[in-house]
Amino acid sequence: MTTAAIKAEASRISAVFEAAGAVPVEAEIMQPAEVLLDLYGEDIRGRAYVTDDPVQGEMMLRPDFTVPVVQMHMQSHASPARYTYSGPVFRKQDEDPSRAREYTQVGFEVFDGQNPAAADADVFATVQTALADAPVRAATGDIGLLKAAVAGLQTSDARKAALMRHIWRPKRFKILLDRFGGRVAVPAKRLALLANENPFADAGPEVGLRSRQEVQQRLDTLRADAAMAPISGEEIAVIEAILALSETAPHVLSALHDIAVDMPAIRRAVGRFEARLDAMSARGVDVETLPFEGSYGRTSLEYYDGFVFGFYGLKDNRPVATGGRYDALTEVLGEGRAAPAVGAVIRPDLLLEVRAC
Repeated sequence: MTTAAIKAEASRISAVFEAAGAVPVEAEIMQPAEVLLDLYGEDIRGRAYVTDDPVQGEMMLRPDFTVPVVQMHMQSHASPARYTYSGPVFRKQDEDPSRAREYTQVGFEVFDGQNPAAADADVFATVQTALADAPVRAATGDIGLLKAAVAGLQTSDARKAALMRHIWRPKRFKILLDRFGGRVAVPAKRLALLANENPFADAGPEVGLRSRQEVQQRLDTLRADAAMAPISGEEIAVIEAILALSETAPHVLSALHDIAVDMPAIRRAVGRFEARLDAMSARGVDVETLPFEGSYGRTSLEYYDGFVFGFYGLKDNRPVATGGRYDALTEVLGEGRAAPAVGAVIRPDLLLEVRAC
């Protein structure tokens, strides 16, 4: 695929987003690493190119556009607002060297808290329009349902915070859920450590980055957790039922209404799901055949916290377009001031490839 063809396709997609009311914006290729590290922790280092600037400190080659666009929007105080952008992003591909390390993204971001369901539907439908007749399949999910279920658990705030933090790490999330539910035994070495009244007696000199006080706080947290009753099997079954959902959207909605009987905490999230389907139907989306997966979107960047979706090549399953809602990110970058937002990106190179298949 030639560079000229990719640029032409990017321009075509940008025109679709501009026709939907988006204002073109740009973002610096070099971004301060501190912001991304604060948001995602050290994990982001493994996926981004980091360098050290003698004046500005650690910098990253732009891993995506969303964070700088949100920062720009939160400084502008505009509401509502729509933006589009186009340009290269950079990702390490250690696990799959065949994947591109630099590629173009064309994005569409909507900041509008007046009707979140309509905004979700608008972004999905606009992306679908931009993909035109491409041979792709849609995938949808809702991180908000899982977050609501975790928030409704009858357990400590510390346990819920740990589960929330690892929603985007499915293996770690399951390990924690099994541990908090008493499904796995606490390792003997940990039990012995927690039972020791003075674990520092034979610890030797302090080494590493953690102070003795920090270690003690961690031990106190582990002791408090060990003394706590396990999360009930019924509540764990509810979370597993949500994660196991895999059907067309109307069937999932019916199942969610049943699940909400056992966990009323998810009712508001189910209401948002239903409102979104109505809004999507009003935009001409065929929701009757729209797929939904309860676990979809849990391995992407950790800012999606509601509706998530993607479009994938029918033959090679390539992620041509992905998107979702990220309300919490705006609150973090807005220093407490939130601006409900939903957006998506399309990769013009992959779109051209799936059309050529």
